[in-house]
Amino acid sequence: MLPNPDEKLDPRVIRTRGLILQSFGDLLAEKNFESISVQDVTDKAQINRATFYAHFQDKYALLDYSISQMFMQEIKKRMLDACHYSPDNLRNLILAVCEFLSRVHGSCAQPHQQFEALVETQIKKQIFDLLTHWLKQSKSKIPTELPATVATWAIYGLASNYSHNKKRPTLEKFVDEALPLVAVNLEQFA
Repeated sequence: MLPNPDEKLDPRVIRTRGLILQSFGDLLAEKNFESISVQDVTDKAQINRATFYAHFQDKYALLDYSISQMFMQEIKKRMLDACHYSPDNLRNLILAVCEFLSRVHGSCAQPHQQFEALVETQIKKQIFDLLTHWLKQSKSKIPTELPATVATWAIYGLASNYSHNKKRPTLEKFVDEALPLVAVNLEQFA
C-alpha cells in the first residue's frame, strides 16, 4: 500500500514510517540502491517484513515516497507551494532543485542509473505539478501544459547537470545563468 500523504496518521504509523525512512537513508549512504534489500531496511529499522509491507509495496515505492517527501519539504520550506509564478519564485525553484539534487547525489554512496531514473521521475512530477499550479493562477487563456512541461524538463536537466558537474560555478552564478533559459518559456504567464 502506497502511503497517502493527505490521510490522518496514527502516531505509531508516523513513527514506523520515520524509522523505515531513516534506515533507508542510512543504507543509501552506505551502498547503492540496487544492492539494498527490503530485509536490509527492516533489519536496520528493527521491524519485521510484514510491517514494512504494511507501509510500502517494495523498495521502489519506498524510494518514490522518500524522494517525494524530502523534495516536498524543500518546496514547503521555501514556501514555493503557497505562491504564484514570478521570476523570483522561478529562480527559487531552480535553486531548490539544484540544491536538492546535489544533496541527493552527495549523500548516496554510488548513485546508479536506475536510482537516478526513479529520482528524476519523482522530482519532475512535482516540478510539473507546482508549475502548473502557478500558471493556472495567472488565469491566462493560454494552455499551461506545454510550457510547464518544457520548463520542468529544463529545470531538471539544468539541475542534474549542475549536481553531476565536478567543476561547477557557484550555485548563485549557475542559477542566474539558467534562469533566462527557463523563464523564456513562462514569460507569457507573468
